[in-house]
Amino acid sequence: MVEVSEGNEFSAGKKGLLEVDEVAGYLGVTPVTVYRWCRDGSLPCLKVGRSWRIRRQALADFLRGGERPVTLTGRLRAFLEVPDSVIGVAQTPELLHRLDAAFFRVGEASGALLVKFHGGEPQVPGDELLAELERNGLEASRLEEEGRLRLSAERGPTEERNEALEKLLEEELDPGQAIWVSFNWAENIKLEAALRQQNALRKFVNDKRLVVKTAVMEEVFGDWPLDIRREAQETHSGMVWLSNAGLALSRITSLPSE
Repeated sequence: MVEVSEGNEFSAGKKGLLEVDEVAGYLGVTPVTVYRWCRDGSLPCLKVGRSWRIRRQALADFLRGGERPVTLTGRLRAFLEVPDSVIGVAQTPELLHRLDAAFFRVGEASGALLVKFHGGEPQVPGDELLAELERNGLEASRLEEEGRLRLSAERGPTEERNEALEKLLEEELDPGQAIWVSFNWAENIKLEAALRQQNALRKFVNDKRLVVKTAVMEEVFGDWPLDIRREAQETHSGMVWLSNAGLALSRITSLPSE
């Protein structure tokens, strides 16, 4: 890690404040990048007159944070909210399973009830689903024994989900306990019916402690017409894209006013 102390080239600035150009030059990035870090809150900054200044300690913390190992679970933990409804796109079945396990690990850490619906993907026995979650780091068997993880078969990817969610939300859970639900679409489905179903999920998510993740294979998503893909994204509050190249996370936000 870079030491940001009084004795190095950042010692300019009697009050311990660094200029944007100074930070940019030291890190080998453009001033525009530093301004972006300041605007999005990644790097705490101060506005002094018309200029931005960065405290030495804030920069040291920023650099230290960048050195911490980043995991899929950690990234999802920072991204997901309660309540929430996100759509995931996975390049391979293996990544689809990794996304499932990471999603549930975040929910597990918060004490949530975890529910894995299966039916929109190739049918496999429950013990194989548990084993796949175990291989990807979730203590699925233990959680199932404790009643904190449920496997729920569905006849199809768009059938009876509303009824199933209504029953879940009617259960007497611990005060403040959330429900984290995972659906997958690993095969081609009737798009209109699927989108109607996802739109219907909104009424459950809006005012409940419910986090819903619906994942689709990249090859399936890529075959959808552009307008359907856009509608699928807009139907959810967030999107997770997982490929061998990396992870992309995005949020749908309101259109800014002029």
